[in-house]
Amino acid sequence: MTKIFTLLLSFYLTFFFCQKVQLKQITDSSQIFKGEIAGVPVTLQLHYDGIPDCNLYQHFVDGWYYYDKYQKKIPLTGLYDYGKLSLYNFGPKHQQNSKQFKEKIKSPQDVEKVAEMAKALTPKETILFGQYQTQENPIPGSFYLGNKDKVQPAKLFTGNDMIYRYNNYLILPNNKRINTFDVINLYGGNELISYVSGEKGNRVLLYFDHSSNLNACGRCGASEGEKGYRVLYFTKDWNYKHYEEFLTESCLENMYDTTQIKSKDGKTIQYKIRKSDSSPSHTLTVDLKNASVIKSK
Repeated sequence: MTKIFTLLLSFYLTFFFCQKVQLKQITDSSQIFKGEIAGVPVTLQLHYDGIPDCNLYQHFVDGWYYYDKYQKKIPLTGLYDYGKLSLYNFGPKHQQNSKQFKEKIKSPQDVEKVAEMAKALTPKETILFGQYQTQENPIPGSFYLGNKDKVQPAKLFTGNDMIYRYNNYLILPNNKRINTFDVINLYGGNELISYVSGEKGNRVLLYFDHSSNLNACGRCGASEGEKGYRVLYFTKDWNYKHYEEFLTESCLENMYDTTQIKSKDGKTIQYKIRKSDSSPSHTLTVDLKNASVIKSK
């Protein structure tokens, strides 16, 4: 009986201590999408293939698509532009024309003429998604065969067709996980500090340090970035509820010259934050052990 009790206790402790929170950073440069063309199921795999200028929201893509029934890969090349996907198959000269297509696009002004530049290379097929940037799920699109005026409806079964992604996966107890790319923002740069559980739910404390702007040529694109803390709130069963964000430095908010004081025991950090573009001067007290941040005057 004692042996059985010891064994059960061992299983319980093993399960209990496995219920930890982890954060994994994975940068994706390739995505697989499911969709339809003229009501027929298709699969697309698209890869990031560099940027024309200095804006990660505008990048080249290469890949293929196939009709699920036949699974014969048809090559694609094109451009992602702030949610708009323009994809082309150039037929027998696909590799040659794909290279010419990319060589012609070197600036944001060229990106605006992508349809005109592609048409000059006589694409065999054209697939356009998200051209009206309406944030729909599924994402609507159009399929064109050659230069014919006849168009077929198309769609992607997703609400986000961005190819290059900074994924930060929070691995949670009860076989759950969330991606900060989906629930916070596209920038990644999160670091797990601590987490706590209580009768009213669970909390996770993250520190973040990421670029201010994925367009390096835009405002704050070359800045030191956005820094601060986030507290994520969950139910007792680790269902995500919401998060709070506390900036300590920011180019976008003109928040600089922050001073910090660490407690002798290393359990808390106090930040004295000067007046910024959107908030008066204030103090943040970060409890590293208890996964909390208190804002005060």
